[in-house]
Amino acid sequence: MIGRYRFSMVGDPEIPEKLLDDIKAALIGREAPFLRFLDNEMELIWLEEEDTRLGFTRFECDHHEIYRRKRLGLPPGKISIGINPILKNDESLYLHTLSHEILHAVGLLDHDGAHAEIVSTVAPSPRLRDSPVLRSMREEVLASLPERQWICGNCGHSWERRRVTRPVRCPKCARPFSSQGK
Repeated sequence: MIGRYRFSMVGDPEIPEKLLDDIKAALIGREAPFLRFLDNEMELIWLEEEDTRLGFTRFECDHHEIYRRKRLGLPPGKISIGINPILKNDESLYLHTLSHEILHAVGLLDHDGAHAEIVSTVAPSPRLRDSPVLRSMREEVLASLPERQWICGNCGHSWERRRVTRPVRCPKCARPFSSQGK
């Protein structure tokens, strides 16, 4: 059990009923033209292990046809949601990714404020320290970067690189980080 959701990771990916109920509740008063077709049209699958995406939503027809069906209130046709199997060991990120993809499937196709608001309400993104998948992704990015340490251009202090983004200040002299160092 994670938070308010009963969570099972045996066999094919599953949508916790509570998650779907929470998404439906969050969509009240919003345009979700494909919501009523989900039970008949949606399929949930695992992606290949080497896939770099955490999840995707795929409609059987092209985007022009999807927008036409959305506008006319027609069924969307077959919808496939793929979830990366690395999420089997990260329940919070699994729920976050799944809710994100379900919102696409119900017709919220754009990554706009409404989409982000609903996902963060229903299944907020886990913090870095709470997500083994996010931590491992961060480590992969850090390992691929050419610099292994930061060097302050003002005082010469150097420290191990633990973040992807450039630091704002030197931890020793507290002066704004100079780009003259690494």
